[in-house]
Amino acid sequence: MIEYYQQGGGFMHPILALLILGLMISIERFITLSRASVNTRKFLSKVKEALSSGGVDEAIEVCENTRGPVASVFHAGLLRADRGIEAVEKAVTNAGSIEMAFLERGLIWLSTIISVAPMLGFTGTVWGMIKAFDAIAAANNISPAIVAGGISIALLTTLGGLIVAIIIQALHNFFVARIDKLIIDMEESTTELIDTLIAIEKK
Repeated sequence: MIEYYQQGGGFMHPILALLILGLMISIERFITLSRASVNTRKFLSKVKEALSSGGVDEAIEVCENTRGPVASVFHAGLLRADRGIEAVEKAVTNAGSIEMAFLERGLIWLSTIISVAPMLGFTGTVWGMIKAFDAIAAANNISPAIVAGGISIALLTTLGGLIVAIIIQALHNFFVARIDKLIIDMEESTTELIDTLIAIEKK
């Protein structure tokens, strides 16, 4: 692999840099999303129990002691519980938008790497082909050995760019799936929280 990397020429350096950047962002996203994941059913049960036994203040305390986007959204809504259900719904919607933006942070850079890496590879290949044909013209010889060797080296940058794009694309899809699950859990649980608050208000 090191030999292929060296044969690929100068365009292999930015392709490698994109791979390293993509992996760094992916590690940060993996850690963040792992911390954001909680047992939503269990947390919702705790909040309901707190609302039944100690009221809104106790439920707020439960949210403060729990990490993750669902707890943050619940906390924002419960802080405005004394202003009515409409205020709670508005607070939950605003907090949900902020949490979604936080969860999706960094994905745009992964998408950029997925697009740029193959283009860099193709650019390196075109540049390599130009050099190969220049070498053929200078040698005044179109022997298969000269042509095949030059094209083989030129195609290495395309290979490198595609490998980087495939790796980062797989990681990107994994993170999107995790984020979609978190958002669905957040939406379902906040709906159930509002229903619970409505029921308590009626009583």
